[in-house]
Parts: sequence; structure tokens; C-alpha cells
Amino acid sequence: MHRNKELHTFLLTKASSFTEQWYDSLDKSDPSGVYSSENPDVINDLKKQNYDFHIHLCEVFVKEESIFLEDFQKWIHTIAQDPHHLNTPIQYIIREFFRVREQYLSFIKEFVAIHEGTYTTEMIDRWNNIIIKAFDKVILSFVEEHQYYAEQRLLAQQELIQELSCPVIALYNNTAMLPLVGEIDTRRAKFMIDNTLKQCVKLGVELLVIDLSGVVMIDTMVAQQIFHLVTALKLIGIKTILSGIRPEIAQTAVQLGLDFRNVETYATLNQALSSMS
Repeated sequence: MHRNKELHTFLLTKASSFTEQWYDSLDKSDPSGVYSSENPDVINDLKKQNYDFHIHLCEVFVKEESIFLEDFQKWIHTIAQDPHHLNTPIQYIIREFFRVREQYLSFIKEFVAIHEGTYTTEMIDRWNNIIIKAFDKVILSFVEEHQYYAEQRLLAQQELIQELSCPVIALYNNTAMLPLVGEIDTRRAKFMIDNTLKQCVKLGVELLVIDLSGVVMIDTMVAQQIFHLVTALKLIGIKTILSGIRPEIAQTAVQLGLDFRNVETYATLNQALSSMS
């Protein structure tokens, strides 16, 4: 353990120079990601993150492995959810882990050279293995965390897109419009019903115009979901008008036995809005 502490102290005193050497040797030609940024604040944050990495990693020589990994996890969490790193291709980040690992192995050689004849080959091999094993565990943990936060961000973006794709637009006199555009799959259909009911209640809507002019395809599932939405709106006291009813929509509804006879329907949105004036 005493010899481990000597190496720990040596590496700790090199932490600042580790960071500067690493940053100076970075390939900054990559078109995207944190490593090519020219923003001084981003660069300073990147250097600080790298420096903190060294402070944590040096501890592998003086701490129990479980405690070392637990303490390191805080750094991993921070970097994995950092917006700049989330916008950086994962292969670039892994590449830098590998480069820093080589940096550590070279500094162990330097330490051994300074103290020539002091440390056995077995001790040197042990130090190298400690570094390799530590990096393997840190990289694996980082990839898992990075994947988690990337998926969370993607999910949030998908929810935002869904919300924007099913907007309830307030018009006048407690009237609103729901313009549907594009393809409606099962997930979007469910969101459409939930979001529309919530927004209509929130806005105090009494009459909702659902425009289907921009819907790419009306199949059995879509027709049923629209019918369910109209029924649910009626149950909470909201009248519905359907516009953009093309012949294939009418045909699908008839084939399914969906009864839209109690709902005002119009071929175009303009006709629907004109009927309200």
C-alpha cells in the first residue's frame, strides 16, 4: 500500500499537466461535439471535467475498489447528463477515454523510470492492470449512464413532438380547433385522446372542430380512435364538429359501423368554420 501511495502522490501532482497535455493533443477537427467547441466557457468546463476525472482516478491506488467506484459514480453522472457531452457522438467520448488511459500508462512508465530499480516487474504489471481495469469499469458505467440520459432526452423530445402534433388551438367563444396532420399511429392516437381531453377542459372548450384534412391515411385504428375521442368529448359536455371528411374516411366509418350521424361533418375546414359564424 505504501508504494501505491507513492504512485498516487506522483499522479496527483501531475493532474493539472495531464489536463493541459490532453486538451492540447485533442483532435478538434470533428465537426460536432464538445471537443471542437471554441466557446471559452465550454473549454474551461471541459478542462475542469477532465481535471476532476484525474483527481478521482488517482484514488484507485489508495481506496477499496467498491468505494473508489462509488465515489467515481458522481463524476460519471455529471458528465453523462451534460448537454455538451450528450450532443457529442459516443465514439468520440470513448476514444478520449482510451487516449487518457494510454496517458496514464505512460506516466506510470515515467514514475518507474524516475525510481529506476526500486519497483519490481510484478508491481509495475499490477499498477498497469489496476489502471486498465479501472478504465474498463468507468467506461462501461459511463456508457450505461449516457445511454439512459440520451433515451430520456429522446423521450422528452418525442413527447414534445407529439404535443405539437396534436395541438388544441383556442379560437373564440369557448371554441377550439384540433388540426391533425400526418400519420396517426397507435401511440399518437392514445396521446391525441388524452391530450385533447385535458386541453379542452383546461381551456373551457364547449365546441371543438377536429380537422382531418392533413391526415395521410385513415385506417380502421385511426377511425376508431377518432370515434372514441368524439364520444369522450361528448361525455364531458363538449360538442364536436368534424371537417376534412374525405370519401375514404366516410367509407371506413361505415364499414366499421361507427355512428357519426349525431356529429356535424363537413368536407372542408372552411365549410366547418363558416357554419359557426
